[in-house]
Amino acid sequence: MTKNECLGLLLTEGPGRDVLFYPILMHFAARFHGKTYSEFATDYHVLVESNMHCLEYFDHDAASVISDPYRETAAFGAKIEFPRDAVPLCKDRILKTIDDVKSLKNPDVYASERTRDRIRGVAYYKKLLGESVPIIGWIEGPMAEACDLTGDSEILMRVITEPDFVSLLLEKCLKTAKDFARAQIEAGATVMGVGDALCSQISPSHYEKLVLPLHRELFDFIHSSGVPVKLHICGNITHLLSNLGETGADIIDIDWMVDFNEAHEKLGDGVAVCGNLDPVSVIQMLRAEELYTVSRRLIESETGKRFIFSGGCEITVDTPVENLKIMRDASSALSG
Repeated sequence: MTKNECLGLLLTEGPGRDVLFYPILMHFAARFHGKTYSEFATDYHVLVESNMHCLEYFDHDAASVISDPYRETAAFGAKIEFPRDAVPLCKDRILKTIDDVKSLKNPDVYASERTRDRIRGVAYYKKLLGESVPIIGWIEGPMAEACDLTGDSEILMRVITEPDFVSLLLEKCLKTAKDFARAQIEAGATVMGVGDALCSQISPSHYEKLVLPLHRELFDFIHSSGVPVKLHICGNITHLLSNLGETGADIIDIDWMVDFNEAHEKLGDGVAVCGNLDPVSVIQMLRAEELYTVSRRLIESETGKRFIFSGGCEITVDTPVENLKIMRDASSALSG
């Protein structure tokens, strides 16, 4: 059975005999392949080949085009800086007034260099992997993209002080999210990842009013192409779990500070949870034998549940190679 088929069975029929393992790899993948983060974020050949190197070595169960949050932001017209070996930066917040939002044009994702590069990355994966391994496309969710265009504290303030500004901007971000998702699905993505990190910083009532309807619309749109949705919201989302169970997401990433039992209870049996070892204090810092024990304990506790083994968020660049290999070994040992 292929890795693609294993994921399909998990999502449609429930847990099988294999424990799926999917770590989020970005800077780690670049360094493992001997490349800089700037090369990884700006050249789809480097991104895909770095991940393929990891796939061959660690034998995890999916590949992704995730790199940084500023693909769509650049397409909207913001200037992005690419430090040689650090996360890309956006210092140019292009939206300051509601008139800026009203005049904001949705970009052509095939014409913008950064969005086009990601689409080409998906197509390159498709050429290399065919139907054998899930190819996870990636888009920014509406709230995350609004944050990227306006600034973290600014958009959070406007949730309270200028809801019309936020609502109008979210609708524009939703349209581009749909366009970018469609383009990646047409290029060969078999799962669509949606990152909406800032949602962890808003209240359940604001999430329900401002974001939940857009998530439902976006995920329904993606599902209409026959592709499942993987939702990633960094941080503590305990207060949003009940609402997130209503989004229609097929997989929801659970960060290390969220209790898995509560996540299962509030999300419902139909949602697969992915996570949730602490990427720093556990995956990076523990000795290999300690990490193996912790990994086995988590996996065993998830027996019979829809579960994908991973870190709570991205694998850090300084994670020892041996530690990531140990996580694969732990999941393999408990498969079958």
